[in-house]
Amino acid sequence: MVNAQTISIIFAGLSIGLAAIYYMMTLRNSQKAQQLQLETRQAQMFMQLYDRFNQKEHQRTWTETIWRMDWDDYQDWYHKYGPETNPDGWSSMQSVHTFFEGIGVLVNRGLIDIKMVDDMMSSNIIITWEKFRPLIYQIREEWNVPQMWEWVEYLYDEIRNIMVAEHPELMDTDMFASVLSMKGRG
Repeated sequence: MVNAQTISIIFAGLSIGLAAIYYMMTLRNSQKAQQLQLETRQAQMFMQLYDRFNQKEHQRTWTETIWRMDWDDYQDWYHKYGPETNPDGWSSMQSVHTFFEGIGVLVNRGLIDIKMVDDMMSSNIIITWEKFRPLIYQIREEWNVPQMWEWVEYLYDEIRNIMVAEHPELMDTDMFASVLSMKGRG
């Protein structure tokens, strides 16, 4: 026969079990909400950066840097666009690279998703790095600053890794050279 004490023990056990299940469900829902909030914040931050990226002044600076800057080698570049000889040209180049540098740091630290960057900025990043890569390597060596624009290079490498996975047929392409040849400049 079941007595009142046994019923009380069973009821207490069931109550504890139900409370534990309720706590686990609440905790799981809370974690989902926190993850969604984090993703929303990352998207908002990225869209603020994208808004700056898409502003006419930034696009003008990028366009001038990519299409108007032309040099034969490091010495020619330094004479035409170096910080001492052409502060405006140097500032334009710095503006473009430091923007992408910041994006690279944020991606590296997991604060924005590389896939969003790839989806919305990859062409500009690839074209920029491919145009300036030989020059940047030379600047790093000449000025003894091996870390100069390292996060732009990181960002470029990460985007190229995505291309390897999703578009392997494009891997032998130098996008900057391709764009120049389409425009009749290469």
